[in-house]
Amino acid sequence: MTPVELSRTVLRAVRRAVDGGELSVSVPGSVGVGPPGPGGCGDYATNVALRLAGPAGLSALDVAEILRPHIGDEPGVAEVTVTGPGFLNITLGGGAAAALVDEVLARGERYGYGDSLAGQVVELRVPYDTRAEVVADTLVRIVATQGGRAEVRHGEPVNLRPVPAPEDPAPLGADAARWALLYPASHDRPRISADHLLQRESNPLFRVRYAHARCRALLRNAGALGFGEVRGDGDPSGRLDDTAREGADLLSVLAEYPHTLRLAAGHRAPDRLARHLVGVADSLLLFQHLVLPLGDEKPSAAHRARLALAEAAGTVLAGGLSLLGISAPEYL
Repeated sequence: MTPVELSRTVLRAVRRAVDGGELSVSVPGSVGVGPPGPGGCGDYATNVALRLAGPAGLSALDVAEILRPHIGDEPGVAEVTVTGPGFLNITLGGGAAAALVDEVLARGERYGYGDSLAGQVVELRVPYDTRAEVVADTLVRIVATQGGRAEVRHGEPVNLRPVPAPEDPAPLGADAARWALLYPASHDRPRISADHLLQRESNPLFRVRYAHARCRALLRNAGALGFGEVRGDGDPSGRLDDTAREGADLLSVLAEYPHTLRLAAGHRAPDRLARHLVGVADSLLLFQHLVLPLGDEKPSAAHRARLALAEAAGTVLAGGLSLLGISAPEYL
């Protein structure tokens, strides 16, 4: 079950509870699911009970207990646990990891796109400032991923005013300049320095672009070993659940990507996307050493599954960098 399918599962549970007279609320148009927070458990968590508690006239814990059996009865759900003030923590049955990777590979760089802003026009009024212009330009693309349309205008009243850069970032080059302006939160002053050009692990931009290049290298090397690109090759990720523990961190950040896009669009915060890409890159760089056979080892189904996961990570990195207006190199 993919995150999108799980969101629909939770909505069906709400609808059944409403139809059965257990809850008296309007069924929301969508619900969010993401990795469990501190104190949580399982594969995913949702705060839908907290959202519905007020309209239902019940505590969030009561709402969660009403929804818990409805969600637990759904195919693909192994267990549902209530934690904290009313978070529903969902553990999926077999196939969850493979389904996530298959969804990323099927949707390509459109993975994570949703409809949380469908039909909405987001007006961005910005000052005449380089950083504000770059942030607004990026938000036009990020808002579009959620079905909205951002319109950029200049003049008062300004509603998007990130802290200006202390100097012109143009000498850094297009990619590093955009990263320098987008990576810090809007209330932080960006750092304009040659550090953004260093090809070292201390440079987050380098790690993100290098991780994408490593993914492409893994695919090329796999081709040389005889098991090539994984798309359209008959359930390449099917063995992922046998080795999911090895790629747990990478699977987690890939699953969280749609939620990050929603937050970046809703909060007008492209820095959320930039920081998430660093997390994807760091997880991929740790996982990459497990992908290809070593020594005389022959390519196996497990290697093909790991390659599928690596390609999914590369797809997210490429899509995220594109939204930021930054190139994703094949070689680095």
